[in-house]
Amino acid sequence: MEFTASQIASFIDGKIIGDDNALITGVSPIENGESGHLSFIAQDRFSHFLDTSRCSVLIVSENLIVKDNYNPTIIAVKDAYLSFQVLMNLYQEMQGRKDGIEDGSSIHSTATIGEQVYIGAFTYVSEKAKIGDGTQIYPQVYIGKGVKIGKNCKIDSGARIYDYCIIGDNCVIHSNTVVGGDGFGFQPTAEGFKKIPQLGNVIIEDDVEIGSNCSIDRATIGSTIIGKGTKIDNLIQIAHNVKIGQNNVIAAQAGIAGSTVIGDWNQIGGQVGVVGHIKIGNQVKIQAQSGVNSSVSDKETLYGSPAISYNDYLRSYVHFRNFTEIVNRINNLENNSKDKTNE
Repeated sequence: MEFTASQIASFIDGKIIGDDNALITGVSPIENGESGHLSFIAQDRFSHFLDTSRCSVLIVSENLIVKDNYNPTIIAVKDAYLSFQVLMNLYQEMQGRKDGIEDGSSIHSTATIGEQVYIGAFTYVSEKAKIGDGTQIYPQVYIGKGVKIGKNCKIDSGARIYDYCIIGDNCVIHSNTVVGGDGFGFQPTAEGFKKIPQLGNVIIEDDVEIGSNCSIDRATIGSTIIGKGTKIDNLIQIAHNVKIGQNNVIAAQAGIAGSTVIGDWNQIGGQVGVVGHIKIGNQVKIQAQSGVNSSVSDKETLYGSPAISYNDYLRSYVHFRNFTEIVNRINNLENNSKDKTNE
């Protein structure tokens, strides 16, 4: 697709500095700009690219503009990062949505399929499943018995949604993610570990995005819940009966053990481990590779394993780095004390 600078500016309510008719045929990261491409500058540390970028058009936060003229055409906006996101979403919508049911898919006669739904080849839709209007289900997806999927969802190839799970509206589930697999429930007996039946389901509320290769286990009884607006990265394990609130972000390789309750607007870094049966409040930040083994109050920032207050960790780290010297000083003091006692 081709766009002029004036067309792009009209989409994001931007002010043009330069050539209204500058033509755009692609996008580039600001560090590797190309002629005919579009990029953006939202932070002062990239502002030197205003004079050096080879891009034809740059979307720039207005507080970074200090001259009347630049070599690229500038589209000045309040927040370049958000404006660029708007453009990317518009571009994705312009690519068009698929429609119809491809050959090779299998849909049970009791399943309910909404309007303008796409179902790709070799997808299986089980009995009494319901798929909402405008949802896109790509090839080789499994939809279990009684599953409910809302409107305008996207389920990528290879995803598996087990029986009776519920997916809200506007959700995205990426490839090879499993929603509703059995929770890890076993009872020790004299003969070995015996499986506890996992009879619940998973409820994913509206506007949730789940990355690839994630596992979200069904509840033993009741529901595992992922709250509205939560975004989950790739390679994440969420165990049975976990309840995650609204608008959380969870980075890759995190693991959350069973029956833990997580509030709203939390940020959980990569490779974080959270034990089961605890409660994490609202607006908590947990730094990458932390191990959380007790409940956390609102607005705390944690780091370490076991995780402690981030500020406490930073103060302690000064001593960690000098620990050998501190031990030597203590030993010297003790030896000096002994020498004086012997005198």
